[in-house]
Amino acid sequence: MRKVHPEFAYQSRELAAQIDGILGDPPDRKNYQRMLDALMSEYASGGGIEDLNMMAFALVDVIEFSDPKTILTDADDYEYGDPARVFAAASCPDGTPAQMYAALEENHPDLGRQAIITAFLHKHPRLWDDDDVSLDQLAEGDDGDDVDDEDSGVSDDFAQMFDQEGEK
Repeated sequence: MRKVHPEFAYQSRELAAQIDGILGDPPDRKNYQRMLDALMSEYASGGGIEDLNMMAFALVDVIEFSDPKTILTDADDYEYGDPARVFAAASCPDGTPAQMYAALEENHPDLGRQAIITAFLHKHPRLWDDDDVSLDQLAEGDDGDDVDDEDSGVSDDFAQMFDQEGEK
């Protein structure tokens, strides 16, 4: 498994939540398809919302990856990467998806690169791993002794401020 930049891992999880939210409960495939068609049409015409998750959502069901290794390699760096290399490692079928893909590469190369990587990570969760920041992982190696040596007690002056039976 390959480690990816934490922001890509986050965006992949956000994309999954967005898809679930659009599908709804119970799943409404017609609404989902209408949303997808509208986004693809907007991006294909050179417009659309400049939003990573919207772009990834528009791509996720139509994109095909010809060079997963290149995409995983570029997933190490969220901000700086090679958009041309990432765009060359994937494609979309003819028609509106291909027009959308070309328009994203021309109009939004950096954001499009991030959207392609996010869609890839969403579609292939077993090929990558992100940093484990769970409480169990963060507690690993912690012996539970959080008490400072001798400086952890309160001073006598401080304790006497609250001691009602103490000397006056």
